[in-house]
Amino acid sequence: MTRWRDDLGHPVELPGPARRVVSLVPSLTEAIAVSAPGLLTGATDWCTHPADLAVTRVRGTKNPERAAIIALAPDLVIANREENRELDVTRLREAGLAVWVTVIESVPQALASMRRLLTGPLGLAVPDWLAAAERAWAGPGEGSWAGGPAAGPDSEPAARPRVVVPIWRDPWMVVGARTFTGDVLARIGLVNVFGAGPERYPRVEVGQLRAAAPDLVLLPDEPYPFTAADGPEEFPCRRVVLLPGRLLTWYGPSLATARADLRALIS
Repeated sequence: MTRWRDDLGHPVELPGPARRVVSLVPSLTEAIAVSAPGLLTGATDWCTHPADLAVTRVRGTKNPERAAIIALAPDLVIANREENRELDVTRLREAGLAVWVTVIESVPQALASMRRLLTGPLGLAVPDWLAAAERAWAGPGEGSWAGGPAAGPDSEPAARPRVVVPIWRDPWMVVGARTFTGDVLARIGLVNVFGAGPERYPRVEVGQLRAAAPDLVLLPDEPYPFTAADGPEEFPCRRVVLLPGRLLTWYGPSLATARADLRALIS
């Protein structure tokens, strides 16, 4: 029996590498499916990648069907502190299942957490996509802005654009402090207008968003499905960019290209 400790330091004991896995985290579902097809036996309804993933669905991240998870008899259930409820983790452990909880609030945390999970309790080699993601995001915590014209040798560095990222409307909610998405923004050279407050996903009035006078408004297509006809009309005097929410919020294989993809969309 090997004892591991998850991201919260909770002991997880396994007789060997897990070979039947239920994932309650969409990003980690994709990471496992791409790295070791066949390990997954269950996933949530929100686990949309890979598109051809054929496993038992166990409802949502916030309301998983615990009886269905237990019936699958997994060696390991994978959860996330932000995406899943502590109650569900506790109940699954009480049912005798091993549960690995991840904590991911930054790009370095995401990369380190996935490496520990994949090479630890899953017993896998470091996949190529993870090595590529580690290379892509290596460097300082706050990137310089590369979206403007090239600066001359004697010119001042370009100001980092101020950005707001709504994730919901009616009520409006935005990306706040201590979030994975906020760290992504900083690493591509953007300043999150709401990144210094106490809340991770504060509710705001649309008037507050306009009054913040951001240089850029990013409207992702998830969790709220912003579109060209739903969202940009609220910011008539601001530059608005519609983009895949996956590039801002998912921390699986998409991380290998997300930095370059985001810069290309925003530049």
